[in-house]
Amino acid sequence: MTIRFACENDIPQMLDLLLQVGEVHHQIRPDLFRAGAQKYDEAALKRLLKTSDRPILAAEEDGKMVGYAFCILQVTKDDPVLCDRRVLYIDDLCVDKSHRGRGIAGALYRRALELARELSCDAVTLNVWWGNDNALRFYENCGLQRQKIGMEKVL
Repeated sequence: MTIRFACENDIPQMLDLLLQVGEVHHQIRPDLFRAGAQKYDEAALKRLLKTSDRPILAAEEDGKMVGYAFCILQVTKDDPVLCDRRVLYIDDLCVDKSHRGRGIAGALYRRALELARELSCDAVTLNVWWGNDNALRFYENCGLQRQKIGMEKVL
């Protein structure tokens, strides 16, 4: 397996993986996430691939993309409340359902950590939806700690 930056040739696999992530979210929160929806379409992915502060890591096996990590470089500078910092936010991490349990997610996460260090970041952050217990366990096993908790009252 190789971890590399994604390219336009990966878009068909990215679209499939985005549908898989969308389905996980829909199963957890059907009141928020539509069935069969994906976060980005082909045009949006082409734009993202050209954006330097939105790197996308790709896990490749046998010439096929089998996982990704969408990242966003977040820079806080001269904020009146927050300290200056550089953070690599993992916006989305997915491994194809047929390839799970083989260490691909861990490899993507470790490469994201390396990328954060290369970009002189102070931290790596991400969000996990409540109810996505597998993801929560995975990230806790990677050493991430809870930073904040979002709360709601559904009416």
